[in-house]
Amino acid sequence: MRFSSIGSGSAGNGLVVEQHSTRLLLDCGFGLRDAENRLARINLSPEQITGILITHEHEDHAGGAFKLAKKYNISVWLTHGTFKMLERTLPKEPIDIRIINSHTAFNINDIEVSPYPVPHDAREPIQYTFSNGDKKLGVLTDTGCSTPHILEMLSGCHGLVLECNHDLDMLMNGIYPHSLKQRVSGRLGHLDNKASADILSKLDNRQLTHIIAAHLSEKNNTPDLAISALSDALKCEKNWIGIASQETGFDWREI
Repeated sequence: MRFSSIGSGSAGNGLVVEQHSTRLLLDCGFGLRDAENRLARINLSPEQITGILITHEHEDHAGGAFKLAKKYNISVWLTHGTFKMLERTLPKEPIDIRIINSHTAFNINDIEVSPYPVPHDAREPIQYTFSNGDKKLGVLTDTGCSTPHILEMLSGCHGLVLECNHDLDMLMNGIYPHSLKQRVSGRLGHLDNKASADILSKLDNRQLTHIIAAHLSEKNNTPDLAISALSDALKCEKNWIGIASQETGFDWREI
């Protein structure tokens, strides 16, 4: 199983998970042409995408999903709450919508998909783990805090994409208005570097071979700060920590 990001941040998100001929796109926060170009960068065409999974309704995660699904006849999986928030953006032509339970695992061809709920300021937000029966990839972004269930879902991963949205000092001393600072740093907002490191330190990481810091704020964080926090938590060399960038995401990683 391998995975690659086509971009990560407040301007758009997308992550591809591949096992054999099954290729799942987790979120699509990019316009149609942009998404096509970003997939081409990792040598994929939209026709090769088996399905699109949506974590929640925010524009940077779901803004381009229905357009891509409509043009290329791709099925879309999402929770009922997310669907209700996005229903008004559905194209006139029908697309294949699959409503999922946030606690129930399911299979899409060669990949087992396990959704799990997270605290975020959306209608029914979830994140996912992916498995081929042998290896497990965990993804956690867009959550304001941890929960015991999150720790349970992410323990034992071979690969982990983990939000490091902001450095709390940079956020609080930055240009954002007070209300936005409170939203971003709140329990329904986004993880700061230290909170992400704390989550990481509590997981069973004995099988972890890839760790990627994702969804970094361009105004309130730096790659160096995120890398330092995660490497300290794992007690590993800094060059072992990857970064998912807004412009290029990251190239294929295999687990």
